[in-house]
Amino acid sequence: MEDNLLKVNQMTGFVLKYGQEVILALLILVVGLILANLVKKFSRQWLGKMTSNRTLISSVTNILYVLILFFVVGAALQQTGINTLVIRRILIGTTLIFVTLIIIFRHYIPTLPYKVGNTIKTGELLGKVEAMSLINTRIRTFDGNTIYVPNNKVLNDYFINYHVTPDRRIKVDVAIRYDQDLLKAKQILEILMISDPRTLSTPRPVVWVLNLEDSYVKLGARAWVENLKYWKTQCELFEKIKLRFDYEGIEFAFPQRDVHFYHGAKPFGQPDNIESEMMEMA
Repeated sequence: MEDNLLKVNQMTGFVLKYGQEVILALLILVVGLILANLVKKFSRQWLGKMTSNRTLISSVTNILYVLILFFVVGAALQQTGINTLVIRRILIGTTLIFVTLIIIFRHYIPTLPYKVGNTIKTGELLGKVEAMSLINTRIRTFDGNTIYVPNNKVLNDYFINYHVTPDRRIKVDVAIRYDQDLLKAKQILEILMISDPRTLSTPRPVVWVLNLEDSYVKLGARAWVENLKYWKTQCELFEKIKLRFDYEGIEFAFPQRDVHFYHGAKPFGQPDNIESEMMEMA
């Protein structure tokens, strides 16, 4: 019983002696963390107005965030009564070790094959990279959803980075009936692609006969455009082709089956003399 009372008295004395410093240290830490997040948020918005380089913006804001955290942790430790010189030595030593490790092992650290601002496709997910961390990647899809994807899932699955190459090829396949003017259809497709100012002259737009199917001729139109103009150019080409084919009287093929019935011919499998066959069966 006396031992318990002694422990309670010791704890009470510790709280009375150091409680105020500990509370102030925790308060400094909480306020500092809130301040660091606010500085990171507003600095990202301010830098976004000055430059479109998302990688630079992310690097600068992260550096500011880390520096503020160092000062906050140092102030909180100093409030608890730890020697200021010791705090400085700890912070400087930690920083030097961190920088040294990055310099030495930089080439061995796996990096993600994309950066902020890139449009990528991983699995069935297509969108633009908004932010990256050591744990996950934040992707905003084109229908407005924000999705957090674990980095290990991206590295273990296939993905496409549409910013690795500046250009992309448009692929438009068209099916026309056999009784349509093939050369005229090819000429229209080629003119529509060449006349569009967004298509590149090199490689030159081309039109191929891809296949002769059962009920239609399959044409393939190919043209190269810049990555940023790919989607809109392709959609507008589809519309132009439909309207121009209607105007020129070229009919698209659609799934169908023709049935021919010849007058006077017996149906398949029907005997020449039905009455005689019925008598034989009787």
